[in-house]
Formats: sequence, structure tokens, C-alpha cells
Amino acid sequence: MVRITDVARHAGVSPSTVSYALSGKRPISAQTRRRVEAAVRELGYRPHAGARSLAGSRSNVLALVIPLRTGIHAPVVMRFAVSVVTTARRHDHDVLLLTQEEGEDGLRRVTDTALVDALIVMDVQLHDPRLLLRALGRPSVLIGFPREPEGLTCVDLDFRAAGELCVQRLAGLGHRVVALVGSPPEVYVRGTAFAQRVVQGFTAADRGRLASRVHPCEATPAAARRVAEQLLREQPALTGVVVHNEAVLEPLIEAFEQLGLRVPGDLSVIAICPDETAAALRVPVTSVALPSAELGERAVDLLMRKLTGTGVPEATLLTPRLTERASTAPRSAP
Repeated sequence: MVRITDVARHAGVSPSTVSYALSGKRPISAQTRRRVEAAVRELGYRPHAGARSLAGSRSNVLALVIPLRTGIHAPVVMRFAVSVVTTARRHDHDVLLLTQEEGEDGLRRVTDTALVDALIVMDVQLHDPRLLLRALGRPSVLIGFPREPEGLTCVDLDFRAAGELCVQRLAGLGHRVVALVGSPPEVYVRGTAFAQRVVQGFTAADRGRLASRVHPCEATPAAARRVAEQLLREQPALTGVVVHNEAVLEPLIEAFEQLGLRVPGDLSVIAICPDETAAALRVPVTSVALPSAELGERAVDLLMRKLTGTGVPEATLLTPRLTERASTAPRSAP
């Protein structure tokens, strides 16, 4: 697909000059206009109808980029989407939801045709190919932090601190042999930032005082059973588990109970997940809340400020909050 940047390069002008030449919003010399029109004809460029009518103004549409990759837990993702949509409506904006794998070409396609005023990008990887956002000429906010966030606007839960908080709570209850049941393996292979940072926090909190293991887990009950069996085989003295995988939280607890461990009598469990998920289980689970509603709202509010030229902080990290429920207890004496 021919983009406005291709036309600009062919005509030897800036993309904004191409936009003005096509829309008539600003005076352009006759010579420059002829060069632009010739480039349009030669390349077969077809400007989006909305872009022509809205050149120099706003579409009042935000793009929410949520690639529905394998390993993503869709119900949690949709909580973010609902928050973004409802907050955007309060600002008189609609939301264009992009669920495909939108790499560089996808983001350029959306921004070059002036479909949207700004973008919110989710499922951020440590080395994310979409970081060309710095050069796309549209305000953007990432829900997540790449390894090098300089020059970007990012907001997220402090997942590293969340991992540390979970381990510290278990240690405070006297547990010395603990494990992290994490996201599906492909989430780590992609270098998904939030999953990697939970692992960093979990392992950093160990500091030599605890025996700990990290186990990725597929999002199925069968996988939960296999991980439970493996943990008890490799760590027979296990008394504390942190779960960062909403899809297997309930089947994992059931698997441990079927293997003879009572929660919390023999095994304390802490999850990083939405409060509603943790509180609704048969054994309500102590959890660090995943603040999807607040993160979606913060992302939209940051974008609105950027659209009006107001300065915003590059980094916004929400402090994790742990709520005690019925799944944790002091370690029983050996």
C-alpha cells in the first residue's frame, strides 16, 4: 500500500506538504502542487476519504493496539479495552481496536491515513519492533515498559515490585521453599515485558534466604496438573506458591489439593491477577491486584494531555497493592 510518506519522498517534499496540497487547507505553490499531484498519479496513491476531509483537524479516534497473540488471557485484555473505551468516550473520542500483529507496517498504515489522532499500545515486549512510535508523528502511550523506554510515554503496574511483594509476604509468613507458576512459555519467548519483570522481582526477593523455582505454565488444567506434580517432585518441602497466570489459578489449586496439600493449611498461594478473579474462587486467593481499569484510564488521560500539548511524565509506575484473603497462612512447624 502506497503511503503519504512514499508520495512525499517521491515528490521531494514533507508529508505535511503532501497533506496540505491534497486538502487545500494551506497555500502551496503551484509548482509544488504539480509535483505532488504527479507523484500521486505515478504511485497510485489513494488518500483515505476521512484523511482528506480531516486534514489539519482531528478524527476524535484513538487506536488501541492489542495483538491477540498466543498465551494472552483474553478476559484480562478485554478489561483493559473496556476501560480505554469508556474513558475515551468521556473525552468525546471513539476507539479503533487493532487485534492483529501490528508491526511497523501496520502502525504506519494507521497513522499515514489519518484514521486516528493517537495510539495506545499493549502487550509491550522488552525489544518491541513497534517502538518506531517515536518517529510516527502521532501521540502515543504504551501500557508496558520496553527495556529502553526513553522518548516514550509508558504506564504500567510495577510488576517487578509486585513479584518482590509476593515473595516478601510469603517469607514474612515463614515460608522458605517457594515457587512461581508463571505465564505460558511463549510469553517469555517473546520477551513480554510484564512477565519478565515479575520473574525479576520474584528472584530478586529471594536474596539467598529462600529456595525458589520458576515454572512457566500453559493455560490449561492439564498443564496446571503437570506443573503441580513437577513442583512437588522437585521441591517436596514446598509451602508457598506465587501464580502469575490467571487461567490456571483455580485448576492449579485443585491439582495441589488432589495431590494431598490443603490451601492454606499446607500450601499458601498468592496470585497477581484482577481482584475480582481472586475473590471469586472457592478459596479466595490473596493477591496483588492487576489494576486494568486504572491503567486504561491513565493511558487515555495521558493521551488527551499530549493532544493538547500539555507535558506528561515519560514513566508512570503504579505501586502494587496486596490484599490478604483465605489462601495464605503462617507456615506450619515441620
